[in-house]
Amino acid sequence: MDFLPICKQDMLDRGWTQCDFVYVIGDAYVDHPSFGHAIISRVLEQAGYSVGIISQPDWKNPKSIDTYGRPRLGFLVSGGNMDSMVNHYSVSKHRRKTDAFTPGGVMGKRPDYATVVYCNLIRRTYKDVPILIGGIEASLRRLSHYDYWSESMKRSILLDSQADILMYGMGERSIVELADALNSDMDVKDITYIDGTVFKTTAPDDSIPSITLPSYDQLKANKKFYAESFRIQYSNCDPFTAKRLIEPCGNQFVVQNPPQKPLTQAEMDNIYSLPYCRTWHPSYAKAGGVPAIEEVKFSLVSNRGCFGACSFCALTFHQGRIIQTRSHDSILREAEQMVQDKDFKGYIHDVGGPTANFRHPACEKQLTKGACGGRQCLYPTPCKNLRADHSDYIALLRKLRKIPGVKKVFVRSGIRFDYLLADKKDTFFKELVQHHISGQLKVAPEHVSDAVLSRMGKPKNAVYNQFVDKYYALNRQYGFKQFLVPYLMSSHPGSTMKEAVELAEYIRDMGYNPEQVQDFYPTPSTLSTVMYYTGLDPRTMQQVYVPTDPHEKAMQRALIQYRNPKNYYLVREALLKAHREDLIGSGPKCLIRAVPPRVQKHTPPPPAVRKAPAKKLGKKRPRR
Repeated sequence: MDFLPICKQDMLDRGWTQCDFVYVIGDAYVDHPSFGHAIISRVLEQAGYSVGIISQPDWKNPKSIDTYGRPRLGFLVSGGNMDSMVNHYSVSKHRRKTDAFTPGGVMGKRPDYATVVYCNLIRRTYKDVPILIGGIEASLRRLSHYDYWSESMKRSILLDSQADILMYGMGERSIVELADALNSDMDVKDITYIDGTVFKTTAPDDSIPSITLPSYDQLKANKKFYAESFRIQYSNCDPFTAKRLIEPCGNQFVVQNPPQKPLTQAEMDNIYSLPYCRTWHPSYAKAGGVPAIEEVKFSLVSNRGCFGACSFCALTFHQGRIIQTRSHDSILREAEQMVQDKDFKGYIHDVGGPTANFRHPACEKQLTKGACGGRQCLYPTPCKNLRADHSDYIALLRKLRKIPGVKKVFVRSGIRFDYLLADKKDTFFKELVQHHISGQLKVAPEHVSDAVLSRMGKPKNAVYNQFVDKYYALNRQYGFKQFLVPYLMSSHPGSTMKEAVELAEYIRDMGYNPEQVQDFYPTPSTLSTVMYYTGLDPRTMQQVYVPTDPHEKAMQRALIQYRNPKNYYLVREALLKAHREDLIGSGPKCLIRAVPPRVQKHTPPPPAVRKAPAKKLGKKRPRR
């Protein structure tokens, strides 16, 4: 197995005089199926096309994208496995210190809004070469969207990047169809028919059933239009029922075709059987490699998609709600290959996907009629047609445990606990506790207030409590002392100080001391982000309370970690604001004492946190 070319000499060594496609990526080149650029480039290679990689080019130098010269068919551009802004900035808009997708973890090797910058860099040299963009950054910015970092409405990334076509979703089918169309000498402007793509035009085709969305100018002028537009977009994410969407923007129209159909199991197996080198390019050895590989090197992807549809998650918009799976044979072959790796110590770190215990579509009709438009599979309660069955996943895990050289198979992807409880058999729950936990199981209740959970699209807190009781009962039954680590989120839309205090009280009662807290992060194209920006729930168009003030958000976050002495003044201020003075004092239910901790006796209350001006992003690191 050989890596694809990363320089002109590599190209010449293969006997090529020109690449069919030059792939510009914001990440280091890692030839592993957990990295989108690896999959797309290998899929193209199998289809007979030559691909040269340009990884993290110097965006200030136009010559950096001219490594191979003019490609025969076009440029491919991806900002990376993460949105470049999420990669660069914390929710408080502080610059992160490291980048796991860069050699040596070095920060600063890609620009902000990487896809746009790379495409504009290409256009400076190649005015007429087709540019096709994809990846998570492009996928979630395919239509007009709220951009948290600039605090503004941005138009489709297709327009700002000057690209010709955008591929959204996973893209294996659409990239080959696009390549074949370009290879047949079709003009890129005429490629308007491929599922899973977005294109721009000055005159949309009226003969195709379509929905016209509010214009970009309307979205900027009235937030309500954005909530209504997103509701329509969200209702048209299903490949079987979605209609073509048209969004006017000035004198142009951005047109989104319906999503590509789910991959069959045979197609999924084929993708994961391609000749990946399964590691980073050897040119990164001097820098110490690429840190991101450590999380996935000994993990197995068993599925795609998620019918959980949490409001704060973009998976519905990107991978969709219909589960796609690999066969047991495909996964077992990869595991047996993994065992031969010199660094393998006997532990498979994970077997899963977006949600580990989803191994088939939620119900039979999804594979032919799609997911229901007006009904979620699990929220507010499991649908009566839901097929809650873990038997296939159990069988897969049992086979993996029997592979010679495998000591333990862990499940570290998210477990959807309400789906687990919906399974009338508890065989999987028992085997999970007995065989697949490394001391602690991470789960994501996210909150305890039913009011907040309803905005999140999560089950009521009583469901999580039922799961917790059964989990610890099974541990006692088997003589284990394994713990639960709940992921908790502060400042989500719907969370007032009252709900934040309710969460702190729950943490007190469970005796949990969370080391990390996730403050809600408004990333592009999620229901929760639309709530954050508009103050409306797009599903109902009802008003939603949104904590947007940085100081209030700091208080809500501090309440979750109320035991930390550094948070004393923030917690006290929060309790006073919520009129919960009963939680200040020496009683058994109190969160903090009336007198500050000694370590902070002479420390004044922290100043109000202020927003960093959006224009400074990427220029100077904000003070902490």
